[in-house]
Amino acid sequence: MPKSRKIIALITARGGSKGIPDKNIKSFCGKPLIAWTIEEALKSKLVHRVIVSTDDKKIAKIARRYGAETPFVQLAELAQPSSKLEHVLKFAVDWLKKNEGYRSDYVAWLLPTNPLRSAEHIDGAIELAIGKKSDCVIAASELTASHNPYWVFELPAKRNFLTNAKGQTIHEMPHRRQLLPTYYTKNDIVFVINSRNLYAEKPTLWGKTQTLYPMSDFYDADINTPEEWILMENKFRRIKKGKIK
Repeated sequence: MPKSRKIIALITARGGSKGIPDKNIKSFCGKPLIAWTIEEALKSKLVHRVIVSTDDKKIAKIARRYGAETPFVQLAELAQPSSKLEHVLKFAVDWLKKNEGYRSDYVAWLLPTNPLRSAEHIDGAIELAIGKKSDCVIAASELTASHNPYWVFELPAKRNFLTNAKGQTIHEMPHRRQLLPTYYTKNDIVFVINSRNLYAEKPTLWGKTQTLYPMSDFYDADINTPEEWILMENKFRRIKKGKIK
């Protein structure tokens, strides 16, 4: 599928991480964490531009060093933990249209906190969005049996019997792994939206049609604590050495 559509990979990276100071630019297996996401986005066969949206000058400088564009500075009010993603994406799309006359067809949103993401994942989600003519594609990992709604219980408040998240009693629920239906949870590895969603009467991420991009939970990685950082570095090194696939 050629780059006939204008697709931007938008990597959002706020400064001032609390759990891990300067997390997005901290060295991860020899490179700033954000560099791994930038490099995979640049390898994409479908992405037209790789843009880092940040409010932090240090992040912007490193992003440019690894080949990403930083055409604008993210507004302070859009660089908060409570900021809505649709507003962040709309600001980027609007800025490019107003300042460069560049009109994107799709936005592939990428978080820099997952170094396991590959160009193939990015392209797979984009191909699905275009092929299905979907307003958005959400990457999602298959839930393990221990997290399947049929095996998840509510803590009983006033009763003395158990029910699962589907409202079944322990007598009704399936007890063999093979009988469990498949469920998925979004993993934030890649999220593709049609840019027109952002210009609806109420800007939205989801649009009218949504499609799942199913993945293995092997690639799940959202690093928020020093402990998660160490574990993910060990896993990443083993992947690069070909010890695990």
